[in-house]
Amino acid sequence: MASVVLSGFSGTGKSSVGPLVASRLGLPFLDTDQEVARRAGLSVAEIWRTQGERAFRRLEEDVVRERLTDGVPRVLSFGGGAVTSRASRLLALDHAVVVTLTARPATILARLPDRSGLPALAGPDPLAEITALLALRAGAYAECHARLATDDRSPDEVAALVVEESRRGRIVVPLEERTYGVEVVDGAPQTLRDNLAALRPSSLLVVSDAQVRAARGEALSAALAGLDVAVTDVTLLPGEEHKTLASVQAIWDAAIAARLDRRSVILGFGGGVVGDLAGFAASTLLRGVRVVQSPTTLLAMVDASVGGKTGFDLAAGKNLVGTFHQPSAVVADVAHLTTLPRRDLLAGLAEVVKIALVCDDALWLDLEARAEQLRAGEPAVLLPIIRRAIQRKAEVVRDDEREGGRRALLNLGHTVGHGLEALGGYSQLRHGEAVALGLVAEARAGERLAGTPPALTERLRALLERLGLPTEPAPGAIEAAWPLIALDKKRTGSHVALPVARRLGEGMVASVPLLDLALALGVPPTG
Repeated sequence: MASVVLSGFSGTGKSSVGPLVASRLGLPFLDTDQEVARRAGLSVAEIWRTQGERAFRRLEEDVVRERLTDGVPRVLSFGGGAVTSRASRLLALDHAVVVTLTARPATILARLPDRSGLPALAGPDPLAEITALLALRAGAYAECHARLATDDRSPDEVAALVVEESRRGRIVVPLEERTYGVEVVDGAPQTLRDNLAALRPSSLLVVSDAQVRAARGEALSAALAGLDVAVTDVTLLPGEEHKTLASVQAIWDAAIAARLDRRSVILGFGGGVVGDLAGFAASTLLRGVRVVQSPTTLLAMVDASVGGKTGFDLAAGKNLVGTFHQPSAVVADVAHLTTLPRRDLLAGLAEVVKIALVCDDALWLDLEARAEQLRAGEPAVLLPIIRRAIQRKAEVVRDDEREGGRRALLNLGHTVGHGLEALGGYSQLRHGEAVALGLVAEARAGERLAGTPPALTERLRALLERLGLPTEPAPGAIEAAWPLIALDKKRTGSHVALPVARRLGEGMVASVPLLDLALALGVPPTG
């Protein structure tokens, strides 16, 4: 059982709700303010007065770090400003379910008749100070698994909701006020319905494709049943070859015809192509409306639906036009995989291998141990693997949302892979198959350019083969695809940012001259 952290402003109910939650879960309770005071031998107000806020925050960070990492599950009530420390905030998200309690400023003021122990509210206008501090901390408070308003609820009611949230298993992508959750479920259409309802959309535009509609239409209808909102459907032609501006135009036209506004939501219900197109259309429609991703393929679940990359293809290459537009929620229901063609299921495993190779050696060991079960598509084995892969990607995105650093590692295999996809007109290779080919080709290039161990390349090739994925392109394919590879969007002048694996679970991004990459890939020099 994970710990539970109650965050929020003073007066939102943490101290009264916390012990109730602890009792219901059978866990110990700790108030971090009280623990800081106990260790310092001074009250919180005295620490602020004699040592200053900075000293208090250092003590607070020590308490948070120790109590979240000592291996003892507990319920913690954070002081109102504890999450203003990003280190404490992310530590809490990594080791606990974080629930932010909220209340209106007037409610908070009424609950705090004695503010002598609250140095931050010592001024002449406490209501204005509360309002200003809430605005200042809004981004920090938003980075949580759930937010619960306490104004019109009893402590018992709030505690029951906190316990419910603690068991939900939501993964968080913490991006301040654009934070969102990812839920991985098995045959639970109500989860998608609940996430949509929580956004209170003025209308809903559902983007899907003909194949997904045929295979998963009943599941979609079950998820949307009971939503009190006007729904418009857009059904696209399936396949990467239709990931074009024309498909985006179809979504825009349907949205305008249905009179969508900025309180509307676009739902991407399908694989990576549908998700990218729905996200791009949402990012540009009316200069930005919300999007919810409901991925129906393994590849989309572990990669395309999380992180906010959107776009479409041009004849010159894949995803050359796009935006970053984070979803408001992601719901990955592995029940959709029961009707996924076997080839597409296996293709999605390439993205899991990629994440494990450069981010998570323990995940890699799981893949090796369960390769045959994964290849067979066993749901009980797939679900925890999917969760782990999404968790790793969420951690990368939170640290590098717009791919200025570490996130570029997740492009491993894609420089060559995208070129091979484009060479085949996006119809000969599945995206994951192209990535698998790219992973091996780039690992071999990495041996020459950046010190990838040959034994790791061989281990990679062996795992991909056990998972039923291709590892050797057709003779001459990389040479034929080189003009497309050389146009990769990660190119800067005559260099390209190439992710390379240095050891299992660890990678780096090297700036490599295109000429050197060509030679390392076995492409003969021209001219």
